[in-house]
Amino acid sequence: MASNLQMTPQLEQIHGEIKDNFRALANGFQRLDKIKDSNRQSKQLEELTGKMRECKRLIKEFDREIKDDEGKNPPEVNKQLNDEKQSMIKELNSYVALRKTYMNTIGNKKLELFDMGAGASEPTAEENVQMASAMSNQELVNAGMKTMDETDQTIERSKQVVHQTIEVGTQTAATLKGQTDQMGRIVNELDSIQFSIKKASQLVKEIGRQVATDKCIMLFLFLIVCGVIAIIVVKIVNPNNKDIRDIPGLAPPVPPSRRLLYVRTAEN
Repeated sequence: MASNLQMTPQLEQIHGEIKDNFRALANGFQRLDKIKDSNRQSKQLEELTGKMRECKRLIKEFDREIKDDEGKNPPEVNKQLNDEKQSMIKELNSYVALRKTYMNTIGNKKLELFDMGAGASEPTAEENVQMASAMSNQELVNAGMKTMDETDQTIERSKQVVHQTIEVGTQTAATLKGQTDQMGRIVNELDSIQFSIKKASQLVKEIGRQVATDKCIMLFLFLIVCGVIAIIVVKIVNPNNKDIRDIPGLAPPVPPSRRLLYVRTAEN
């Protein structure tokens, strides 16, 4: 049927990719029957789930292209394209039901592509086939589109969480950078203060040495002055003492007899 369809090159490319994914799904489920290890089965189911997600995305693009070209194509062509789309949706739902059967077999509940609702029991493959047979084509399309929209909403929520996490990480990095720069400035200021303290300590020591030297000189001069004063006092008190030499530049004291003669001459 697909070979008789009139499709644009873009539709043909999307249709071919969907068929390639369907063939990969069929081969993958055939290989899954030969795998005995549950871990390997889970890994294979993850790969097949990815293929089903890709098929869902491509079918959505196929439907979008049909709607874009709806006014350009004859009604018969539009009907054939819609029938082909519904056929691909049915085939995709059959693989989804088969995947759920394998999940029940190996007890792996982590890989959920189409959630049947909280607390609802997982239907078997036969029940899914009967349910799909009882539904009309439009109901199948609506159910498939609803499931794809729910998956898209989940992906969008995940993207928002990732974006918010990136923003928080960026803000944290900027805050840490600011704190690091501030710590660098504080360290530089502490180094400057430490250098100033060292310079001040050296200056205080230098001043202390100079003050100690000045004090020694002043003490030495004070002792010299005291000695001179003591010699002068002794000379005045006991002028006849020959043990004490006269101080150079200082006249010897006048004897008492000369002073008395000087007083009498002044009276006459």
